[in-house]
Amino acid sequence: MPPIDQITAFASDHPVGTVIICVFALVLLALIVFVLRTVFRVVSRLLRRWAAGRPTEDILTIVAASIATGVSAQGMWRFSGDVLGFDGPLRLLLFAFIEVAVITSAVRARRNMRENYSAGIDGIAVWALTCLSAVLSSMDARSLAEAVFRLAAPLVAAWLWERGMAIERHRITGRARINWRLTPERVLVRVGLAEASDRTASEVDAHRRLTRVALAAKKARALREAGASDRKMRVALARLDKAMDRAVEYTGLAIDDKRQEALLSQIGALYNTAALIDLTPPVPWAPEPEQQPVAVAVHPALPSGTARAELVDDDDEEDRPADAGPPVDTAQRAAQLRAARRYWDQQIDLKYVPRAADIAQEVAIPVALAREWRALWKLEPQAHALLEAAYREHGILDTGTFPAIEVPERVLTVNGSSSGDH
Repeated sequence: MPPIDQITAFASDHPVGTVIICVFALVLLALIVFVLRTVFRVVSRLLRRWAAGRPTEDILTIVAASIATGVSAQGMWRFSGDVLGFDGPLRLLLFAFIEVAVITSAVRARRNMRENYSAGIDGIAVWALTCLSAVLSSMDARSLAEAVFRLAAPLVAAWLWERGMAIERHRITGRARINWRLTPERVLVRVGLAEASDRTASEVDAHRRLTRVALAAKKARALREAGASDRKMRVALARLDKAMDRAVEYTGLAIDDKRQEALLSQIGALYNTAALIDLTPPVPWAPEPEQQPVAVAVHPALPSGTARAELVDDDDEEDRPADAGPPVDTAQRAAQLRAARRYWDQQIDLKYVPRAADIAQEVAIPVALAREWRALWKLEPQAHALLEAAYREHGILDTGTFPAIEVPERVLTVNGSSSGDH
């Protein structure tokens, strides 16, 4: 008799017993659903708490490594049964002892990383035990494809563990484990197919064209100084003219001040290469000389209630020995002149005539050179008007040779204070 007919006959013969059995079955089913729901909630809560402080890549690494470890354990299950002859509870207890040792070594290695910043011997044990598990699993394979798969699964798990350890190491120490000398980026830069800096293609092309011009100019000059023949001079000058034409055409050399300065800097460096052997660079670990305080001359005509400034007459500065600064090329001197002029104009707009010492300190040039430039600039109308007003109010003699220029607005004195404040 089919089972459904037996159940129907039992229900017909024992209706009360059938009802009691159905009630108990429903209660048991409700208890099972409740228990499963509780277990699911607890496991979900534990998983969320475990994954709360972990990034996504760490979670995926652990999941993938667990799957690979399971594949390795399945291979060890077959090896323990087919090769070792384990069966029953003994097989269940002993088949995955290597995988358990791998997990234990991985946990210890992670703890060593957090405490000693190195995986230590446990990190080596992870790879050694993984290779042993892979070899033993592949020995019981029935085909070449299965053997390769058995070999790959434990190694994938070990690689994922190693990557997780690298992320942990970088997070703790702030540095990578090793910097390879041979990388694709280094190879591409070495053969000239990649750029090491963040310059654009136009900047790289402009730099190369300017360098060609500077090298061609150096070559022509060297030939001329060596007394080369006319034919060699014509060839060198032709190359220089060709390089210059291309630089003007493709780099905007005729209108770009920065590239003009770059070209002059390269030419200056190439022309003065022999001067490197005569340099006497300072000793970086030598003690710095103590700076003596400089006496500042304050004019006695200034009232005591005014906020006085330190006024130094340029005539007094001429008595000081001029500091001979390091030799600079034409481009650097032009840049210093523009910077000094910009600083002078800003101070004149603020109704203040800067001293030569101020200009020298602002632009980092010798005081003698700053005094020379200031002697020319102070003769300009606006600067001369400020100096004339200072002379009329406080008797400071620094008016140059320009005639006095009257200005309709209130003029500030040299120290930046207004004449109406006295």
